[in-house]
This record gives sequence, C-alpha cells and structure tokens, in this order.
Amino acid sequence: PAKPKLLSHINWSPPFPGGTHTPLPLPGRKLAVIADEANAQQCAKGTFHTFVLDVRTPENPVPISTLPTPRDRDYCSLGTFGPHNLHENRPGSMQSEETIFATYNNAGVRVFDIRDQFAPKEIAYWVPPIPAKLIDPRPNIALDAKTADLFVTKEGLMFVSDWNAGMHVLEYKG
Repeated sequence: PAKPKLLSHINWSPPFPGGTHTPLPLPGRKLAVIADEANAQQCAKGTFHTFVLDVRTPENPVPISTLPTPRDRDYCSLGTFGPHNLHENRPGSMQSEETIFATYNNAGVRVFDIRDQFAPKEIAYWVPPIPAKLIDPRPNIALDAKTADLFVTKEGLMFVSDWNAGMHVLEYKG
C-alpha cells in the first residue's frame, strides 16, 4: 500500500497546553481550524484554544488567530472549561467556511464568525444547565456540564452530546 508523505508538522505546545484534537479544513479559503481539547479541572493546565491556520502552503501552516475565549462567566471555577470538538462540514450537514460551531465543555456550544479570519467573533452561544448527577467516573470531577460533540443539520438543528446529561437538540437560526 501507498504510504502518506509528511508535508509538515506544527505543535504550539509549549507555550499552550496542547491536547490538539479536532482539525476542520476549510479548503475553499485555504484555512484550517484546530481545537485543542481542554482536559483539566479548574483550568489547572492553563487556557486551551481553538486556532485558525493559514494553510495556503501545506508545507508551512501558519497560525493566524484564535477563536475568542468565552468570558460571560467564570467557567474555570466550575470544572472543565475550554474547547472539545468542532462541527465538521460533512456531506448532508450544514457546511460553512465562515461559521464555526464548537463545544466548550461547561461553557456549552459556541458559534463563531470567521469571515475575517484574523479577528474571529463569537455570534451565538448556549450553556446547558448543570446536570442532576455526575456520570463521569473519573475521580475529583466537578458536577458540571461536559458538552462534548455536536452535529448541525442543513436546517440548523444542533444535536449536542454531554457526558453527564445525555443529548440536547438546539435550533440555530443565524
């Protein structure tokens, strides 16, 4: 079988915490959005980010911005805070190279406008209620939302999973 050829490699840890998790290529704009998965309670490893990269030259991907960090409340004090996953532009789903849907653990679902890739803006968000009980079996885990994954239909229905609370269905009308 053919072997893939490595064209480039980039790692922003350090100085950032790492946990690189979900790549979302935007081929029409020659960009990629990459989420680092937050995986520590009370921001013990620092603040995790979602990066926007210029990939016009695949041999030299260049970080050009980060999606804004939610600041509407002190999420660090509540448990696990930061990015987890991105909605992927799969066939049959909502597909956009300008609107990015992301899960942010206890900060819920975040929607970003990246028409200006150098200055992304948050345009919508939804934060789930704290679940009734903890399902996450790991020790010393706070009772908080763990918004993990999402899928957005062409019609704007958002199917959102939560480790501790099952599934939420939202409607996006942006």
